[in-house]
Amino acid sequence: MADQATGAQVKHSSGMKRWNKRKVINNTLSYVLMILIAFAMIMPFLWTLSTSLKGQNEAIYTMPPSFIPEQWTLENYVTVWNSLPIPVYFWNSIILSFFGVALPLIFASLAAFPLARMQFKGRQAIFLLIMATMMIPAEVTMIPIYLILNEMNLLGTLTGVIVPGAVSAYGIFLMRQGMISVPKEIEESAVIDGAGVWRIWQNIMMPMVKPTLATLGILSFIGAWNNFLWPFLVLDDSSKYPLTVGLYKLKGTFVSNTRLVAAGSMISLIPIAIVFISFQKYFIKGVNAGAVKG
Repeated sequence: MADQATGAQVKHSSGMKRWNKRKVINNTLSYVLMILIAFAMIMPFLWTLSTSLKGQNEAIYTMPPSFIPEQWTLENYVTVWNSLPIPVYFWNSIILSFFGVALPLIFASLAAFPLARMQFKGRQAIFLLIMATMMIPAEVTMIPIYLILNEMNLLGTLTGVIVPGAVSAYGIFLMRQGMISVPKEIEESAVIDGAGVWRIWQNIMMPMVKPTLATLGILSFIGAWNNFLWPFLVLDDSSKYPLTVGLYKLKGTFVSNTRLVAAGSMISLIPIAIVFISFQKYFIKGVNAGAVKG
């Protein structure tokens, strides 16, 4: 019996060693793969940053790529700032981004609340219909929306850029997922205390889904700040251009000067980096909360 027990222990120990070895190999390969993917994703950013800091006489197209400038200079940033009305473009982008964040947050949370917390006939059908709109490419709806804005005399205005993006099907989905994760006991306690639907939405749900709100806010901000095609189609007055459309002028003004285009691109990335770094904790929590509940 003792020999059998000893043999079983040896087999178990040998099996654990093989399992640990396999686990170490799998983890190592996973980390190497993630590092390679991360490097592939960050390499264009590093090249753009490096190009924006290179002087006019320094080569930018080399093989292998050179990420460290030989002579560091901010001349490209100064040239871009002096050549274009960057403060005006910045202000327009701030206006578009503010409403591009505020309106989707308000409308998405209002629409998601009954879909997540109320019981009524056709609730699931309505939700599936909203989700179905996500399969329609944005380019398909551009012409109808453009014609509607033309009839409403909103072409050439910032309002015409803001209104079509006020409601987001993905925002409704994300907020619904966050609200589903709130325990029913909290809502039931509020009802017992005499809270109505509006009070439950305002004082219970909204504070409980702050990470989801932050996630949707960050995604909405990035989308509104980087939006190029729709403002480019709607706006015809350069004084109303956002930064993305305004920087497009660099293509015509400095056709062959990639350094200036890179500098302009880095200027446009500053607000996005600040917002993401400031709210990344809530962003990660919100993504995880939306992924857990279905």
